[in-house]
Amino acid sequence: MGLESFDRCKKINTNTALVTTSIENIPAKNLFDEEEQHSLRPAAKAYEFIASRRAIMDTSTVFTILAWYISNVGVLLLNKYLLSIYGFKYPVFLTLCHMLSCTALSYIVSLCQFVPRQGIKSRKQFLKISLLSLVFCASVVGGNISLRFLPVSFNQAIGATTPFFTAIFSVIMLGAVESTHTYLALVPVVVGIILASGTEPLFHLYGFIVCVSATAARAFKSVLQGILLASEGEKLTSMNLLMFMAPISVAVLIPATLILETGAIRKAISLGQESYGFAFLLVLNSLMAYFVNLTNFLVTKNTSALTLQVLGNAKGVVATIVSILLFRNPVSTAGMVGYTITVFGVILYSESKKRNTKAMTKQKMLEAELGDNEASPTNKL
Repeated sequence: MGLESFDRCKKINTNTALVTTSIENIPAKNLFDEEEQHSLRPAAKAYEFIASRRAIMDTSTVFTILAWYISNVGVLLLNKYLLSIYGFKYPVFLTLCHMLSCTALSYIVSLCQFVPRQGIKSRKQFLKISLLSLVFCASVVGGNISLRFLPVSFNQAIGATTPFFTAIFSVIMLGAVESTHTYLALVPVVVGIILASGTEPLFHLYGFIVCVSATAARAFKSVLQGILLASEGEKLTSMNLLMFMAPISVAVLIPATLILETGAIRKAISLGQESYGFAFLLVLNSLMAYFVNLTNFLVTKNTSALTLQVLGNAKGVVATIVSILLFRNPVSTAGMVGYTITVFGVILYSESKKRNTKAMTKQKMLEAELGDNEASPTNKL
């Protein structure tokens, strides 16, 4: 019995060795049949396709951010050049040109279905959009007026205080109270702009008041938009909102130009006849005004609203540096320190708000989870 078992084991080991040897001698390409090799090819192609698409998306995002910087800084510098350096002192008419461009291009883009179109659903919604248009128009006109009297660097320093006004309007209009740390982050925002204002070599009181008012109007518009278009049925994308606000702004700016800037149209025609360069700059400036809004939309779509906020903080610094190099306006060391403090405060404020939002979201999720557990039949038993 023992000898039979030994012989059987010996035969098994011999057969195993033969099978192993035969497998080793088979070429690698024959280990898988043709069907298995064909089944692996689509997976490899799919991986290559995903990798190439990701590379294309990364490249397009970089180009979108670059276009955002060029349009934002470009329209600001061109506004300053036309209103102050070139001597075309008609900011209301210039804003009218911007709104005409935004109206025409918004409808062209909508017809091409580049941006999904949304419609106005009620008269009430139209009235809300009209109110937003008035505030939007006032903020843009105010910003352009301030550029007649203030250098771009100081204009951007004042513009950086937008979160301060947003926090004030949020408390007044929404009753939204932030944490103590968030409000403390606004202290350097205010301190920095006070320091910059006190040491600005080209300080102009009227320009300063108008610029602060425009900054406050911009903050007021963002809070008001959150109130008026809060319901899901009335929410609009930024490009659709612009498509409806721009024509309303045009309707407001045409009589405003005729009343406040009687010689603007005649001056624009004469300058255009004297030099094609002026006409080119005016058209380019108007086109850039639209592309500021389009690139804002695309950056948010391809990245996030937070990324746009970070880019916005850096944009002011870039515009300040470029404007100083181009226009050679004098700056004080204390003024630049003040602007730096303001930007630092804005970053602290943004980070504090982001942490608070995350904490509130987490708390709501925990409360919802606890509510579900309490309502479950198991707990009731």
